Amino acid sequence: VAKASRTAMQALAGARLGEDAVQTLSYSLQEEYDWQDRKRTLRGYVARNTIEVRIDEVARVGEVLGLAVGTGVTSVSGLRFDTSKRAELEQEALSQAVARARAYATAAAAGAGVDLGAVLEIQQEGGGSPAPRIAYARSMAAEAKAGAPPIESGDIEIRASARMRIALDPP
Repeated sequence: VAKASRTAMQALAGARLGEDAVQTLSYSLQEEYDWQDRKRTLRGYVARNTIEVRIDEVARVGEVLGLAVGTGVTSVSGLRFDTSKRAELEQEALSQAVARARAYATAAAAGAGVDLGAVLEIQQEGGGSPAPRIAYARSMAAEAKAGAPPIESGDIEIRASARMRIALDPP
């Protein structure tokens, strides 16, 4: 595993993805047993080294997947697309959600014949928008030999929801 991991990491480093684009997420080593006649016999060990690769150019995703699988990587999963402007876009979405909530409150107050008073409380609801995920649980070795697998990013949706408590001014 160490040799295979080193080979993959070196190939990814050579792909010019950026200094902090490749990082180890986890490493595990587990015993594996065979069972025969209610007796457990150690068969060997299963080692897993999980790395994360950030690719800033969507057009290179298939190329990098093909490169990794070509070095002997046997499992690729958790492919996800995100934006480097997530925090900025989430704040913008929250601002729009608060404006919408205030507009609804204004309409409701007008229907009741009263005016809105001071904002008493604003709560952001939910935890933002998860990044879209595409999981590749199957082996991609055959696809890597045939060339880079086709990858489509799709849209990234940023959502926000807000709840407000606003005082009402009497008529």
